[in-house]
Amino acid sequence: MVRRAAAPTGLVVVGGATPLRPEVALFEEMLEGWALQQRARRLSPSMVAGRERVVRRFQESTGTWPWRWRPEQMEQWISSHGWAHSTVRNYEGALATFMAYLTDDRYGWAEACRRRAGAVPAQICYEGNTAVHVSEYEGDPRRRPLSREELQAFFDAADERVGKILAEGRKGALAAFRDATLFKVTYAWGLRRREVAMLDVGDFRANPAAPELGRLGVCHVRWGKAMRGSPPRRREVFTLMPWAAEALAQYIEEVRPLYEAPGPELWPTERGGRISARQVDERFASFRRAAGLPDELSVHCLRHSYISHLVEDGTDPLLVQQQAGHSWASTTAVYTTVGSDYKQRMVRAALERAFGHAPPKEPGGGRR
Repeated sequence: MVRRAAAPTGLVVVGGATPLRPEVALFEEMLEGWALQQRARRLSPSMVAGRERVVRRFQESTGTWPWRWRPEQMEQWISSHGWAHSTVRNYEGALATFMAYLTDDRYGWAEACRRRAGAVPAQICYEGNTAVHVSEYEGDPRRRPLSREELQAFFDAADERVGKILAEGRKGALAAFRDATLFKVTYAWGLRRREVAMLDVGDFRANPAAPELGRLGVCHVRWGKAMRGSPPRRREVFTLMPWAAEALAQYIEEVRPLYEAPGPELWPTERGGRISARQVDERFASFRRAAGLPDELSVHCLRHSYISHLVEDGTDPLLVQQQAGHSWASTTAVYTTVGSDYKQRMVRAALERAFGHAPPKEPGGGRR
């Protein structure tokens, strides 16, 4: 049995247990103290555990201990992998935070390392060798909004899957109808993958300003994207596409009750419980292939589409930002890719305002 001391003074061995190697013992004490500091900051357990995994992975890769780490080791580790920009930032951030904790004089690790290992830890991550956070969204740029034609093809493929299964008398029509509705909801309320998967039936409420929508006037998102280890952020998303509310109402009233004893979850599975994020990805890929759409499109592209299409339709930018749950308008702008027809209309409107009148018609009824 091993009992750790409260301060960085080493492991105390009791009961005749074999002590850990001094280097391993010191490293484990560091990680335990760092975890305690993060928990005191109320960071989520998943973030604390994720950061620890990064530190352990780096230690295994280098084969050295934190008090001997150097910037060039971190640079080599990052450069030798083809990680996405956001992944690189997360890894560098975890290492930087860990080393900041070790080099903080208030915790006494420098002196402990000097006494027990003969070396002192130093920060290995700094502004000159780490990736810059340029925007809230750092995903693959190929994951673009779907055009309205592509979106219609996707939904048609989903609906046709339901009709084909019913016509052939095969099993699976219930799940196919559920999945088709799930993606319509994802698009029509601009939801992230986890947000839609975690929806309960009770998350939809009436909107006094839109009584014609019944109980589907507002979607209360309870599992929004968390920031800096905080709990999931909540937001209200007002229903702006009545056709989607009709599709969801049909599913809730006619299809969902056919599942055996469904719980509160909006998207139950045949075996009980809630549909998973991985299953959402798999269903999306299946419908995408059926519609003949490019492989780089993902579920998140439906959220891009929602934001872009609202902008094209003239929705107030502040409302679009609030619907998406973005803290900054610049983030909403990153998600927005408007079509060429919309751009041409905006250019024409700007020119007409500049000239103070509509442009003269060309011979034959056309315009210059």
